[in-house]
Amino acid sequence: MMKGLKKWRLFSLLAVMTVFLAACGEEHLSTLKPSGAVGKEQLNLLLLTTVIMTIVVIIVSVIYLLAFVKFRRSRVGEDVMPKQVEGSHTLEVIWTVIPIILLIIISVPVLTATYKFADVAAMEEVDENGEKTALTVNVTAKLYWWEFEYPNQGIVTAQELVVPTDEKVYFNLIAADVKHSFWIPAVGGKMDTNVENINKFYLQFDKESKDLKEGVFFGKCAELCGPSHALMDFKVKALEPEAFKAWVAAMQATEGNTASAESSDLGEAMFANSCLGCHAISGTGVSGAFGPNLTTFGDRNRVAGFMAHTVEDTVEWIMNPEPNKPGNLMTGKYNVTEAEAQAIAEYLMTLSVEK
Repeated sequence: MMKGLKKWRLFSLLAVMTVFLAACGEEHLSTLKPSGAVGKEQLNLLLLTTVIMTIVVIIVSVIYLLAFVKFRRSRVGEDVMPKQVEGSHTLEVIWTVIPIILLIIISVPVLTATYKFADVAAMEEVDENGEKTALTVNVTAKLYWWEFEYPNQGIVTAQELVVPTDEKVYFNLIAADVKHSFWIPAVGGKMDTNVENINKFYLQFDKESKDLKEGVFFGKCAELCGPSHALMDFKVKALEPEAFKAWVAAMQATEGNTASAESSDLGEAMFANSCLGCHAISGTGVSGAFGPNLTTFGDRNRVAGFMAHTVEDTVEWIMNPEPNKPGNLMTGKYNVTEAEAQAIAEYLMTLSVEK
């Protein structure tokens, strides 16, 4: 008796947890609270298939329970043989036709949406001056960070993707090392980044991110890629179109920015001596740097994608990258004292295009 009660307690606990966890989605991260046209359509498909599957489960369960109750031994006796329906053409037609109808109801909108989301022909459209009209971002996934290049604008950034609202943003996705997967849960479904080929798709951002709890949408790597897969985050700032144009102009204005080893600022001098070989502080140019572009470090939401954006955590990251993000390629590259790391961290916080 007690063993049975314990099982029911476990079931009740799981049921209660399911109810609470169903409401845990934050707007900046939840697929159930989409903030883009693609995400909304994908949610509608999810709801459609869930409703159909739920109906099927309910009908099958009801039939099973009715048969279980009606033909239980205590009711009909030991020697009763229910009427056999094997070979019934009527039943065979019913359980063949109904699944076909359900599959058609599911497959037509799913296939339509799949081809719609794969239509990236607009990436090649040009205006009367021969310039491409669509905003395109080249995304390169690396261990364990993200690089974003805007080829038409001639700018590069890392870890924080900046996009305008109310227009399609097209993506070229590739990986520099191993397979990763690009995913912004609140805006649209994921797409793999492969080493061998470029995947293309688009997303649309319907609202500015500044109104969200942390001011950004959260992006994730959705493909197991190594020991720090869970820490391979990026953030997305969605700006209204004019603000996005201002951001692009501010990034382009950083052309030629560099750090001087002769600077009187200890942080800048140490950065030039220890960091500049891997990290650019100019937002213009092409992608392919060994380390993330740090032009907008002071504007970021996180350090290394997951640590608090503070001087203290920046120092911790510089001094101990391997314990914080195992397998990252920064490990062993720098040899600085804690005081020098403090100076570098304070200098990095001044790198901004938004302030």
